Amino acid sequence: MSDQKVGVIGAGSFGTAVANILSKNSNVLLYARKPEVATAINETRQSANQKLANNITVTNSLEEIAKNCNVIFPVIPSANFRELMTQLAPHLHPYHTLIHGTKGLDLNLSSHGADAADVSREHVKTMSEVIKEESVVVKVGCMAGPNISAELAANQPAATVIASPFNEVIAEGKRLLRSENFQVYGNDDLKGVELCGVLKNIIAIAAGISSGLDLGQNAKGLLISRGLVEMIYLGQALGGEISSFIGLAGIGDLVTTATSTSSRNFSCGYKLAEGKTLDQVMSEMDETAEGINTIKIIKLLADSQGIKPLITDTLYKVLYEDMPARMAVNYLMRYPGNIDIDFL
Repeated sequence: MSDQKVGVIGAGSFGTAVANILSKNSNVLLYARKPEVATAINETRQSANQKLANNITVTNSLEEIAKNCNVIFPVIPSANFRELMTQLAPHLHPYHTLIHGTKGLDLNLSSHGADAADVSREHVKTMSEVIKEESVVVKVGCMAGPNISAELAANQPAATVIASPFNEVIAEGKRLLRSENFQVYGNDDLKGVELCGVLKNIIAIAAGISSGLDLGQNAKGLLISRGLVEMIYLGQALGGEISSFIGLAGIGDLVTTATSTSSRNFSCGYKLAEGKTLDQVMSEMDETAEGINTIKIIKLLADSQGIKPLITDTLYKVLYEDMPARMAVNYLMRYPGNIDIDFL
């Protein structure tokens, strides 16, 4: 086991699971934002209902993370990501490597003097772009794939993708994460792999609605296949490559998230199908369902660019314009779509 510590920022369910996976090969520093939470985790050795490995130390100091860890895994909600980076940046150096595990987007209108009607690609950032904007770090990557936290915590077989334009980042990610039950693949399409993780959450919410309405497996297959097509069109528009969407981080993560009751985004859709409002759904969830914010951002971007992603647009009506879930399904089924695939 390496003496060099590895940092994980975020003590939620996924961050804790990642810390435990890393602990098989390295000593780990796990950052919790609230001092009292960090103290409690160190005392109980429990984080997000998961038992911590003995070689994980919990800290409330970002400076300590940066000082002791050359490789850091930020795993926090996208809504808090830019703020975190502004706090972490003064402690970072060009030799640091950051591999994030956040499947969301950052919408930054204020710094560009724009409003919602003027949203363009320059206002919508992936987390790797936020890291590069807010810090001196050059070696950036992401971790994405079918990684349900509860299954990782139970040490069930799984795999992930480390994406980066730098071969050394991919190699380091593999070295740190790979174990007997956890396989790691590499991909140089950082933007595409990030977008896979982001966009599949939209389809997962729709899949939850389908299951909540008990529409059957035929409808689920239809939704997932058409959802993948929509993901690819949006991913290409945002700068990703098709190949990433038909790999583990794309269709692999999509199938998992769109069929698992352990998925927060699937659960969000299921609750909406039960007739609950978005406010009620959010109040009942312990952690963030990234797809909620992603739908809003993609809707703004699509409207300003004159494109219409059908599933995303319809889900926006359900979440923010009070369209009943069953009406949304009826609308999607009536919408003509004569061509199966036309992007290859």
